[in-house]
Amino acid sequence: MQVIGFNFEKINAEKKSKIKGKISINSNINIKSITQEKIIMVKDKPVLKFNFSFKVDYKPNIAEINLDGFTMILMEKDEAKNTLKKWKKKEIPNEIRIPLFNLILAKSNLRALQLEEELSLPTHIPLPKIKPQQEDESSSGKTRYAG
Repeated sequence: MQVIGFNFEKINAEKKSKIKGKISINSNINIKSITQEKIIMVKDKPVLKFNFSFKVDYKPNIAEINLDGFTMILMEKDEAKNTLKKWKKKEIPNEIRIPLFNLILAKSNLRALQLEEELSLPTHIPLPKIKPQQEDESSSGKTRYAG
């Protein structure tokens, strides 16, 4: 499995109301379709196009971030055939699903963080912070990274 393309086709971020009280932030990936594509530069191996949506939802009705896009994956013939067969039942083999979702999460989380900054929203994933170390003789004046 080799990634040969990744693009966002739709980016929508909306802040609906001010943040008050306790909020819930949920994110979700949805694979909308999987199709085999013909790529002129790649004739000997199949290329599958995975259309996805990534959503971050701030509840109750505070904000929403929606990212729609696709990724193109170069595969072995048997792997592509098996993936398309399983997709008829809306399933994706684990050996494809796990790296695919990790790729979508990596790209989409970065874009969502940018949008959250622009809309002054809390981040949907915890960011690393630096905390002071406990005071002892060997560590005075040092800080440590807590990730």
